[in-house]
This record gives sequence, structure tokens and C-alpha cells, in this order.
Amino acid sequence: MGNQKSTTARTTIDDPVYSQPISSDTKPGADVSGNHAGNNGSLVVVTRDDPVYSQADATTETSPHNSNRDAQSSSSQINDPVYGQPIASAAAPDAGAPATANPGQGSISPANDPVYSQSAGDGSRIQEETTQVIDPVYAQPQSAPTVPGHPLGTTKPGQGTISPSDDPVYSQQTQVTSRLQQLSSQVSPTPSSEPGAGIQANSKKARRSKRAAKSSGSSSDLPDDYSDILAQITKLQNIASTPDPNNRGYVRQKTAGKLWARERINQLLDAGSWREFGSITGSVTWKKDVENPQRKHIEDFTPSNNPQGFGRVTCPRTGQRRQIYLTADDFSIRSGHADGATMGKTLHGESLALKLKVPVVKLVDGSSGGGSVSTIMTNGYSYIPHVVVLATVVKQLNKGIPNLGAVVGPAIGLGAARVVSTHFSVMAADIGSLFNAGPKVVEGATFEEGLSFADLGGPYVHCTNGTIDNLAKDEAECFEQIRTVLGYLPDCGELQAPPVSPCDNDEVNREDIALRSIIPRRKTRMYNPYTIIESVVDRGSWFEIGRLWGRTGIAGLARLGGRPVGILSLNCEVNSGALDALGSQKLMKMIKFCDVFNLPILQFVDVPGYAIGTVAERSATMKWGVELAKAYYSTTTPIFSVITRRVFGVAGGVMLDSREPIMRVAWPSGNWGSLPLDGGIEVGHRHELKTIREKDGEEGWKRRYKELEDEYIRLINPVRTAQPYNIEEIIDPKDTRKIVCRWAKEMYGVVMQERLAARASGKLHAVFT
Repeated sequence: MGNQKSTTARTTIDDPVYSQPISSDTKPGADVSGNHAGNNGSLVVVTRDDPVYSQADATTETSPHNSNRDAQSSSSQINDPVYGQPIASAAAPDAGAPATANPGQGSISPANDPVYSQSAGDGSRIQEETTQVIDPVYAQPQSAPTVPGHPLGTTKPGQGTISPSDDPVYSQQTQVTSRLQQLSSQVSPTPSSEPGAGIQANSKKARRSKRAAKSSGSSSDLPDDYSDILAQITKLQNIASTPDPNNRGYVRQKTAGKLWARERINQLLDAGSWREFGSITGSVTWKKDVENPQRKHIEDFTPSNNPQGFGRVTCPRTGQRRQIYLTADDFSIRSGHADGATMGKTLHGESLALKLKVPVVKLVDGSSGGGSVSTIMTNGYSYIPHVVVLATVVKQLNKGIPNLGAVVGPAIGLGAARVVSTHFSVMAADIGSLFNAGPKVVEGATFEEGLSFADLGGPYVHCTNGTIDNLAKDEAECFEQIRTVLGYLPDCGELQAPPVSPCDNDEVNREDIALRSIIPRRKTRMYNPYTIIESVVDRGSWFEIGRLWGRTGIAGLARLGGRPVGILSLNCEVNSGALDALGSQKLMKMIKFCDVFNLPILQFVDVPGYAIGTVAERSATMKWGVELAKAYYSTTTPIFSVITRRVFGVAGGVMLDSREPIMRVAWPSGNWGSLPLDGGIEVGHRHELKTIREKDGEEGWKRRYKELEDEYIRLINPVRTAQPYNIEEIIDPKDTRKIVCRWAKEMYGVVMQERLAARASGKLHAVFT
């Protein structure tokens, strides 16, 4: 009946890709081979059920209206189930033939899919004869069913193989081995192949292969845990750290009353804190092992004469612990000369200290790696001297990385230069000396004979001319002074403020009534300036630098309320306090010292001016006075001035008005002006006094001079100076400590923060050199 719905039969077929059963709706009379039997025989392939791609736009439907046209066509296009590309599907020769698709023509049996090769096929349909072919995809042997009498050959297309020329995926020829096999054979040879197989016996490659095989397979008598090398290192370290009582250099060192280099290290540093680098640097004599040609034994070892490393020191006054880089000369080995040293280690150590911002301490005893004539014999040639180590030292000095040196023996040549190029230096009085060249060289060059070390450059030569800052009675006191100075300084002034310690033993508001009367009313009488300093600063915190040289000036370190400061003063007990050349140099060095370490300066001012007379002129007093002025005006660290008595001339002006805003106070004993009254009255009233002397004689001159002096004394009352605000404040001397401690606290606040930020950013450059 024309209006009756045709019934649909559901048939299960195999998915040609994954070999999974899927259902296919087939109407009666439909020709699954692609031929349509009539209007009711249309075949619908629904792509949404395609388990591979399931793309909706690939649906193909044959409508009843075009079924006759389709029936006349001998073939139709179907989609390749793997790649979705249209391929030709051959129609069955007879429309009434059974609806079975020809494998390989529109459909491929999943059992024999040449892409996945997942099954051996259905043996119930065709009696198969198995033969072995190469899978064109993975190049693995596969079983291919043979069909006797098949028109395409002995194998059935779609069941085990596809003709390589017709393979739409790879189109590779079966007789050619796959590229994968070729690469695999080249990269990974078979296990049975030996190194050098296939190489000519006498070829270069063969010899190289034999050497490699011998090296990789050779047996070694050396221990796997490197215990032999570790034992050698331990032996060398023990030799370097153990004194040899039979060594003539060591005997000479002890006979001279000097400590050995390692003993000095132990005394200066905290116990157990020494970390040496270059511990086995030196000269080793090796001896072959007669039983094992792979080994050598240490026969003799001469360590380098300059142990270096890191350690920790403790300040004896505050208990603060600091890490330092320490270098100690060993005079017992070649007297510290270059042929017993390793300059590379010194250069590396100085660079480490600069990078790590660690304070440097140098114990100098000898030439610190300086030159020796015997070096020419060792090298076989002479050389142009170079002192590259000082370039790094200059950077350390200007960055405010503490550099401290101690002369604990004869410091000669480069050794002398290294200890002088420091922020602070000290010499042991019993064994220390310093000179450019020793007595023998001096004798040959200048004919000065019979000079001892002390005569040429002993402590009473260089501790009084400013070459060395301080004098210590022995090595132990040298070490104590070094530890003390480090307690006032930061590790790096470019980045840090000085370390603050608690002030538990002294009140910041402490008053001292004795300061009211310490300045004599009589201008010709002197007083002890150290009494004022020690009264104002924290008890026990005063440490003087350079006491024996430039004695018209006083410089040192102290604390105010636990905060480190630099101290400057004039010594009225020496040359009436007039600044001479050496005094100016000492104050200049101290100002730069405080500037690189961010130490605020407290100065007690009593300066009658620069020194006068022939001695002063011959020693270039004004030259060094101007250099002092440069130091005041080129530095930026805060300065607070306490005027205790006199402020006269250029020297007084330089000391007081180098900072803006000016921070200062005056005591009631203050006395200032262009010139002191003594001598100034005669100069200012010369004509008047001369006339009176000629007219009234000597008595008239004295009477008039007394009248002028009394008038000037009334006028120089400091209260008159304070009225026009020419002096900011006149204070009671007993309140001095309270005022300066408050000032120090303010300087360690925002002012210090701004200063550190400016230095870290490069806007502010402090210079010590």
C-alpha cells in the first residue's frame, strides 16, 4: 500500500575503526551496497552516530524524489570512516543482490584494518591461508589472509594489507624499510655490537675507541671516597697550623719576643671562630709512590707566609661581637717577602671583604708579600713592580669598611704601605718598627751606618709624626685597641649607622657642677681639656686616637647615651692650644674618619688661632690649616660645638661655621673675636699708645693701656654677643651632658636615615683618602 509505513529492520555491524558493534537502520529492500531499490529503499547514514568524528554537517540522506536518478548511477560517494574524505564506492552488479558490502570498496572490515591491525579477521566466512607482510604504518610483521584465485592477487584487500601504491595515508613502498627502523639502528646499536665494530683496525677511530674502552673499563687503585686526597689536605693543614721548633725562622721569631702568626690569630679572635681560606696554599714537594704509579706522597710543605680568613672579635667595652676579615703576616717564613707569599690570596681576600662589607684587620710583620731580590732568581727574570692591592683598599676606605692595622714587627716596604693605608693603626712598643727600607739598604744607599730598627722607624719615630695613630705597650694591647675601635664603627658606613649600645651605667641627664669652675678666670692660666671630655661623655667610653702626635689637637671616640660620636678638642696645655701643622692634620683625618662612618662630631672649642713663629712657618702651618678648612667644608657629618673659651682668627671661624644650620652653645667663659686682647690692643691702638709714651712716658703708656683693656673686657662679655643673636645660647656648664646627649639622639633619628639614604643612592659621597 502506498500510504503504509515501511518497516525498518535494525542490523548490527562492526565499527571499521574501533571494532565496536553499532546499529544501522535498514529499510526493507534497501541495498546497502549503495544501489537504491525504490522510494522505500533509501539508505540513511546518520553522522551523529559516527563514533569517530560525529560531525552534524556530514549527514547524507537519499530522498524518495531522487531515488530513481540515484538508482541509475553505477556508483556513489561515501565518506572514509577514518579521515572523513569522500571515496568511490562501487555498486553491486545486481540490485537484487544481498545487501553485503564488498570489503575494501566502501567498507573495510575492522578485523583487518591496515591502520590499527587489531584483529585477525572472521575465519568463518572465508577459508584463509596466512602469510606474513610488513605493516605499512609501524613496519611490524602482520598476518595477511590469502584468498586463492582472487583477481587482485593472493591477498584479499582490506584484510591484512593494502597495496602500497594505493595506500591513501602513507603511500610507502613495501620493499623499503621504514625510516624509523633506519634511525633506530643508527642511534641504538644492538647489544651484541662492540665499540669500534666495523672500524678498520689501524684507523684513528679504532685507536680512539680502544683508548676510550680502556679508560672506561680500567681498574683504579685509588679509593672511591677520595680519602687519599682528604688525607693530603689534612696533612698540609696540620703542617701549616703546627709550629716547627726546629725551623730557624720560628726560633728567630720566638727569640725576638714575638708571637707566631697563628698565636696572634688565636689571641685576637674569639675562640673557635677562625675560618681560614687558602689553608693549604704554599709550596709542596711531591714524592712518587714506587708501588702505585697513580699516587704521590707529600715529602715537604712550606705554607704561604700570610694566613688569611674570617673570624669574630668581641668589643671589651660593650660586649658586641663582630665578624672581621683577618690577615696575619708570618715573619718566620722568608721574612714575609713575596717569594714566600701568594699575592693572589691577598687580592682575593681584600675583594671578598669589599664585597661582603666586612671590617679588615691587618697584623703586619714583614713586607706583607713585598719584593725581594731573590724573586728574580726564582722567576728567572726581573719584573716591573705593581701594587694592585692598594686599589681595592682605597675603595674600602671610602666606603667606610673599617680598615685597622697593627705593627707587630718590622713593617717594611709594602707591609708599611698596607698598615698606613688604614683608618686606624697601632704599633707595639716592644717589637714594632716601620720603614721604607731596612738598615742594610739604607746603609748602602745613604751611608747612614749602625742604624737599629728603632732608630730608623721605631714607635717614637712614627707614633709622633702621624704615620701610626696609636702606641701600645705590647701585642696584647694592640689587639685590645683594635677590638675597642671596632665597637664604635659600622660594618659599612655607606649602608649602616654606627652600632648603638645600652647606656646602663650613666644617666644622660647627669650634671657636673665642677664644670662651672674648670675654666680659669685668668686668661693666661690653662686647664685640663680631658677632664671636660670625660665628664660629658658616657663614663668609660672615651678612646683617644693619636695622643702622641699633633698634640695641639685632641681626637677620639666616645658615646653619648650609648650612641657613638667623634670627639674633637684643642689642647690648651700644648702651645696654648694654637693649631700647628700636625694638629691640623690630626683634626682633618678625624673629621674624614667620622664622615665615612656616619659619626656625629662633638667638638669643644678653645682655639686662639693658628700657631705663629718661625717654626710654624717652616712646618707649613697655614697650608695644613687650609687643608683642615677643606675637610670641614667638604664633609657633611653633623657637628655640635661647645665653646668653652677662646675663638679667634681664621682657625676659630673654620671650626664653628662649617655647617648650616649651625648647632652650637657657649659657656659663660666664652671669649671671641678677630684677635686676642694680648697683642691685639697694641696693634689696634698703636699710634695712640706711641704718642702717649712719647708725651707721658712709660707710666702714661701703662695707664692708658689698662684703661683700654678694662673697656674691652667689659665689651667682650658673652651676654652682649647673645643679645644680637651672634651666639645662639649660653648654657650652664653643668648641663652640657644633657644637651649634647639630646642632640646625639636627634642625629641618630631622621637625620641619620636621610644621610644613609643619600649615601646608598649615590647622592652623597664620603671620602677618606
